[in-house]
Amino acid sequence: MSRSSHIPVHIHARVRAAVVAALVAPLAACSSSASSGTPAAEATPSPDDRPVTVSVTPTGKQVPAGEPVRVAVSGGRLTSVTVTDTEGRRLAGKPAADGRSWVSDRKAVPGTAYEVTAATRSAGGTARTARAGFTTAPADKVNKVDWRPGTGTTVGVAQPISLVFDHPVKNRAEVEKQLKVTTSNDTEGSWGWMRDWSGRDRVDWRPRTYWKPGTEVTLKAELNGTDSGADGGWFVRDYTTAFTIGDRQIVEVDLDRHRLAFVRNGETVRRIPVSGGTPGGDKRSWRGTAVLMAKEGTINMNSETVGLADAYDKMVDHSMRLTWSGMYAHAAPWNARHLGRANRSSGCIGMSDADAAWFYGQVRPGDPFEITGKDTKGVVAPGNGFGAWNLSWAEWQGMSALR
Repeated sequence: MSRSSHIPVHIHARVRAAVVAALVAPLAACSSSASSGTPAAEATPSPDDRPVTVSVTPTGKQVPAGEPVRVAVSGGRLTSVTVTDTEGRRLAGKPAADGRSWVSDRKAVPGTAYEVTAATRSAGGTARTARAGFTTAPADKVNKVDWRPGTGTTVGVAQPISLVFDHPVKNRAEVEKQLKVTTSNDTEGSWGWMRDWSGRDRVDWRPRTYWKPGTEVTLKAELNGTDSGADGGWFVRDYTTAFTIGDRQIVEVDLDRHRLAFVRNGETVRRIPVSGGTPGGDKRSWRGTAVLMAKEGTINMNSETVGLADAYDKMVDHSMRLTWSGMYAHAAPWNARHLGRANRSSGCIGMSDADAAWFYGQVRPGDPFEITGKDTKGVVAPGNGFGAWNLSWAEWQGMSALR
């Protein structure tokens, strides 16, 4: 029997342990923390094959939201980066051309935990994986959005995309950058900021000219993780809507001749006798382009709600809203003797029951009412319904926060 056969068993165990340690030690560099050291018996790695150093920002707990995630390496390059939240949603991003850094396309959102996994390759070709995590502080205030038109709808050629915010938006340029409009025919358009009739901040997107019939439109408001600014709070979700433009329907209202013409795709379909707002005071109608906002059917109209004291309080059929301030087109049988003859309403465009029923069935939200007349109370303002069409294209573009 040779001398080696008498080596104690515990010596063999120590040798095996040393071999295992030598194999496992390089894997310690796969985590984001540093290795505890290299055993004395292990050979020092060549300079080209030393572990890649990975840094991730932000880092820690309760960090401020609203910043992109950044990953940087030294001693090698990134082969992939994955950033996910606790619900498995990924934060996409792009690597730099040299493979030494990566930045997310979107910002980290409030009240969310993220895990970052970075796959690297050293200069010597060794692949490793590093992991890190961080959490963002919750939003102290949340801003929400009410938007028009609704998804899946077909609207008229004057319909804008309109977003009204619950709270003030001071960072208007940052918000506008996150609003992506795509159309099936590359329609030219612009955003414009205004104060809504309700007093809230609002931004609308309108084309340079009326939409082309058949255009398909999509809005992606990628607002999640965007800060509104002082007193506004954070957006904590995205919004999207998609709609289609219908026929070119234009309602030409001539208050001086007391008539309305309904024009579809360039053809006058019907002329209707009407009565507009009473001249000489607060009951006059608005002029300019008003856009049909909604078909509200039979509603109660009370003059006290629009500052006209006790002038009227009645149920009105076939009501079609044109402004937030209370101008409608509707049936007005009580005014029959003035239809087509004189303007004697309290500001609305009235017509007979039969004409109103037919007209109500033809028009759709987004159809423009082009109103002319000598004695009116002014042009419909951008925030009073959808009055953006009363501004020139240059004026409208000037209302963008990115101009």
